[in-house]
Amino acid sequence: MSKVKVGIIGATGYVGVELIRLLNAHPQVELSAIGSKSFVDKSITEVYPSVGIGNDMKCMKNEDVIKNSDLIFTALPHGISEEFVLQAVKEGKKVVDLGADFRLKDEATFKEWYNVSFIDKKLHEEAVYGLCEHYKDEIKNAKVIANPGCYVTSISLPLMPLLKEKLIKKEGIVADSKSGVTGAGRGLTLLSHYPEINENMVPYKIGNHRHTPEIEQNLTDAAGEPVEIIFTPILAPMNRGILSTIYCDKAEGVTIEKIQNELEEFYKDKPFVDVLPLGQVATVKHVRLSNKCAISVHENKSKIIICSTIDNMVKGSAGQAIQNMNLMLGFDECEGLSTMATAF
Repeated sequence: MSKVKVGIIGATGYVGVELIRLLNAHPQVELSAIGSKSFVDKSITEVYPSVGIGNDMKCMKNEDVIKNSDLIFTALPHGISEEFVLQAVKEGKKVVDLGADFRLKDEATFKEWYNVSFIDKKLHEEAVYGLCEHYKDEIKNAKVIANPGCYVTSISLPLMPLLKEKLIKKEGIVADSKSGVTGAGRGLTLLSHYPEINENMVPYKIGNHRHTPEIEQNLTDAAGEPVEIIFTPILAPMNRGILSTIYCDKAEGVTIEKIQNELEEFYKDKPFVDVLPLGQVATVKHVRLSNKCAISVHENKSKIIICSTIDNMVKGSAGQAIQNMNLMLGFDECEGLSTMATAF
């Protein structure tokens, strides 16, 4: 059986090279094309020497990736992906978009937060939101997938089942999320400059981070009524990983055991979500370099405290994108994603 040809538009960013790393180990696909705006005709090893073993592909123009691939990953800043996605769909190709262009269903909300309008409204209506554990059936039949944001994934996975079953109150949900510096991207910024972030913790975009409406969209969908959240991202002095600490109120008469049981039951057949036993605490090292989300549940009087952790480069981006690809192409969901977390 011939392998499916896949390509990456925006292959030289951190997300792009993580896709290269994971796709090279996937038994069912062939990485046929990698695109870049800044490194056209340069070998990928000139940009990332670490991927050079058995791989000396040259970067082509982003627009040339489409004709050389059956399925395309777009790993570009917001406002740039949609034109590439539109062209790929016109040529009968499937797309997993790792940017923000298709994540928000409401155009007014998208424009408010990203200052960009939809180019093709019909394409946005057809795009499927790729949180695999909750929209698996829709993903299987999709042409375009909106890969969820990293912070969004870590917060949505533990909260959505609880809101759906009304085990927690929809009011007063608070989340703070500590993220590795790769989440800020490859571009040089003062915030990610080594002397600024080393031995430091930096809250940023307090009250106005662009993942907020995406989180609220997911929680509202689960609850069946509007849900708002107070969300604060915090940059931490580590390369990769997200630890979200989430605070919410138990619904009347609900115990921590009932919440624990609901999460265990919902995720028992979901291979990439581990609900830890009561008394254990989810940490970044539970999931580092893996496509896992680890969740632990705690309480303080009427409050439930949830720790949810993912690798922002894997389950928070490239790994979840490949999980989506697997579902779109009819592969086993876990294909190419069986890497265990590292112990250190």
